Amino acid sequence: MVQKQHFKDHFIEQRIFHNRSLVALFFTVILFGILTFRLFVLQINNHEHFTTLSQNNRVSVQALPPTRGLIYDRNGIILAENLPSYTLQIIPEQTSDIDNLLNELSLLVNLRDIDIKKFRKEVRRKRRFEGIPLRFRLNDEEVAIISVNLHRLPGVEIKAQLSRFYPYGKETSHIVGYVGRINEKELKTLPVTNYSGTNHTGKLGIEKSYEALLHGQVGYQKVETNVRGRVLRVLERSNPVPGNDLYLNLDIKLQKVAIDAFADKRGALVAINPENGHVLAMVSMPDYDANLFVNGIDSKTYKALNTSWERPLYNRTILGGYPPGSTTKPFFALAGLETNTIQLDHEIFCPGYYQLKGKAHKYRDWKKWGHGKTDISKSIIQSCDVFYYDLAFQLGIDKMHQFMTSFGFGQRSGIDILGERSGLMPSKEWKKRVRKQVWFPGETVIAGIGQGYVLVTPLQLALGTATLANGGQHFKPQLVSAIQRKVDPVPRLVNPQMVRKIPIKRQENWNEVYHGMKSVIHSARGTARRLNKPDMRYEIAGKTGTAQVFSVAQDATYKEEELEERLKDHALFMAFAPVKNPKIAIAVVVENGGHGGSVAAPIAGKVIEAYLNQFSDEELNNPTPIPPEEPIRKTTPIPVVKPDSTASSQQKGHEDHPHG
Repeated sequence: MVQKQHFKDHFIEQRIFHNRSLVALFFTVILFGILTFRLFVLQINNHEHFTTLSQNNRVSVQALPPTRGLIYDRNGIILAENLPSYTLQIIPEQTSDIDNLLNELSLLVNLRDIDIKKFRKEVRRKRRFEGIPLRFRLNDEEVAIISVNLHRLPGVEIKAQLSRFYPYGKETSHIVGYVGRINEKELKTLPVTNYSGTNHTGKLGIEKSYEALLHGQVGYQKVETNVRGRVLRVLERSNPVPGNDLYLNLDIKLQKVAIDAFADKRGALVAINPENGHVLAMVSMPDYDANLFVNGIDSKTYKALNTSWERPLYNRTILGGYPPGSTTKPFFALAGLETNTIQLDHEIFCPGYYQLKGKAHKYRDWKKWGHGKTDISKSIIQSCDVFYYDLAFQLGIDKMHQFMTSFGFGQRSGIDILGERSGLMPSKEWKKRVRKQVWFPGETVIAGIGQGYVLVTPLQLALGTATLANGGQHFKPQLVSAIQRKVDPVPRLVNPQMVRKIPIKRQENWNEVYHGMKSVIHSARGTARRLNKPDMRYEIAGKTGTAQVFSVAQDATYKEEELEERLKDHALFMAFAPVKNPKIAIAVVVENGGHGGSVAAPIAGKVIEAYLNQFSDEELNNPTPIPPEEPIRKTTPIPVVKPDSTASSQQKGHEDHPHG
């Protein structure tokens, strides 16, 4: 069989090849054009943009946190300082697996659950190229272990930083407060730019109120880095501005004397200089160590503090609302005299009880058989309840309210730390507005001995005592005395501020009250006579008080020995010294302490003695003349956070008790 032979058509093949070549050339030209256009866009149009990106691969900007200002007491003893420490931090951008990295680190150093939890929160809210702290205050051994393993820990850094430390962490926890890690709520209110690189902010006390002054101004530096982010050199630097140092009026030695005097008792003490409102000591017991909160407190320790029935986290000096008991009697005696409700020769007969006209209810005196014939001086010395039941009824609650508020009761003092409560000095208008009820005469009667609706904070009682001591000059209590900027050669003093001057209608009225208060200590029948010592270089004027925690029925007998501790009366004492030249005014509250004369007064006595020992006999006994009218002085403006408007809780009590 013969096969057919096919011959190639060279013309057709040549035409196919030519067409394919044209198509290939066409696509080549198109692709080359696209490439040329793209190169033009990258090299010409976006030259500046990509130059910047390239530069950023080599140069980065780092925030330089400022050094926080220091806090000193009145004698220059440091209360808050910055100590060098090593911090373990991670830059999330430089690691691909954070979970694995955390596991690796946990094998090398101890990582608490709270550290990891806070780190993960920071990762979500911070930019990935920023270093985020994981552990603070590494010891030398931990630093060495991490350093030798850095080659296999991408994104891990050890940075030397300053960490806040309180040498008197327990003694000043309620006044100085503490700093802590910035939380999400604070992040929304703090200026982002000025807190770049800063992990802590003030949480309580002076640290919180004066945050704007203590923090300082952030700085920046441009640095050249290698591919691993390690700094090779600093190209440009803008130094941070350190925070201001603060000097307090607080005397830390006096503070320690007060704390030692309390021993294991619960309560509060405030000591004020009547001449200017300076706060000399401010104690709330029990206390806690502020250093626990600086870098994050563990949940077990915090729960123990927060749930303790003794409430160590509660600042009793400005938050505690206590019935003042008989400590208000000198104020009410003065109110009666200055309003002409009673005269200097006024006296009543005390049979041991008081009755409103037409009423069967008996308001009992602490002394069952009564005090007999009682004048103003005796009513203060022996703390006669019946005298003040009758006086309160004559004054009326509105006149009592008006007079007591001029001494600062029932209102915030404006002290320069946060959270102060206003206490309560009731009135008819208050009860109608708050309780939707009318005021009853019996409520006026028990208010006359500092019970019922009347509530004071220890700070208010000390401030009212200071105002009484200096002849009616009501100062704003002040913790900060001076501010020191690093660029200034000397601190800038904060001037005292006199809020008001209570007019004195008759000096004899004030002298009568002073005499009664002095006799509380220096007479044989005074309720605080145990403070009187033979070798005492000065005289003290004071008043004891006892406030009931719960009501006693009309026909019941108060038996202290049968009560559990938390139901016993509060013990109170207020005083100033020396009588002729007051240099210290003090208020003490001992929760469930029993009697003011036997429990609270000795604590105050130790503090008064410790403070006045620094003065000579001449300074103690030569009175400083008080000008009849002194112009109100304005303080140097300071950016202090305004206190919140939390109202104090209501408590209710009744009659006073022995030695009150």
